[in-house]
Amino acid sequence: MRVPEWIEINPQGLRLKAADVWIDPARPVPRALVTHGHSDHARAGHGEAWATAETLAIMAARGQSPAIAQPLGYGARADFAGVTVSLHPAGHILGSAQIRMEGPDGTVIVVTGDYKRSPDPTCAPFEPVPCDILVTEATFALPVFRHPPPATEVARLLETAARNPDRALLVGAYALGKAQRLAALLRAAGHHAPLYLHGAMEKLMALYAAHGVQLGDFRPVAGTERDALAGAILLAPPSALADRWSRRLPDPLPAMASGWMRIRARARQRGVELPLILSDHADWDELTATIAELRPREVWVTHGRDDALVHWCETRQVRARALHLVGRDDEAD
Repeated sequence: MRVPEWIEINPQGLRLKAADVWIDPARPVPRALVTHGHSDHARAGHGEAWATAETLAIMAARGQSPAIAQPLGYGARADFAGVTVSLHPAGHILGSAQIRMEGPDGTVIVVTGDYKRSPDPTCAPFEPVPCDILVTEATFALPVFRHPPPATEVARLLETAARNPDRALLVGAYALGKAQRLAALLRAAGHHAPLYLHGAMEKLMALYAAHGVQLGDFRPVAGTERDALAGAILLAPPSALADRWSRRLPDPLPAMASGWMRIRARARQRGVELPLILSDHADWDELTATIAELRPREVWVTHGRDDALVHWCETRQVRARALHLVGRDDEAD
């Protein structure tokens, strides 16, 4: 299947030719379609950016606002020089969207952005969108990556906290998406005690709350007496686990919530005592099941473990190619 005339494959991102609109471009451009607010997809400096209202709010909170913000709700349509574009939930983080594009030749291309299929109370669930060409990530596209049920990992976290009432349980979690999901899962598991936040987490926690995501009682670590933190769960950026900031905590027990915690060597390298396998990306089974469900004629892989996913597609008579887009960060999950 040849590339439709109306779209360009560029290492900097896909581009709708006639409208000169880029999808998640790696550099500032005059017009962009943005799948979600993580900084490897949402860049500062765009002249005009189309995204969900939640993604645009996240971009504003992180200093990435475009000159002109163009909100587009899920399911709403916009025309870009003959290409009809609509956004659909990706299940990745708050406001994350897949981009469906239907060209004048009738070909439908869906760009998933980053996505997951497992339930997440902090964002809209993934919506399967039929298409001719599926453009997918491959962050965890190896059979070794099969994420356990999130509730299992949260139960391990709570059991560890209960066994260590004199230690501060310090959980490294990505500040956008992962921290909020972990908080919601803790509340669903019945943990309603205050959660303590590193200063870098506070703004985005407040943003989620402002968008109606109920995450319970949060308090800043700063200004809290050391003794009050014993037995408490603290959320901080992963970098804080080895930072001087953590030294003021009562005998901190370092944990990390990430899909990469499946690789025990990574946990040891980071000095993590409690690795929690909790990812906001699709695992191997979710990636392959999505392709099998949608049955596209062709699969384009943007970044990650593309070789394995391309090979899986080809063994099932699905044409596939790796796009090798630049600027994608699959290590921050």
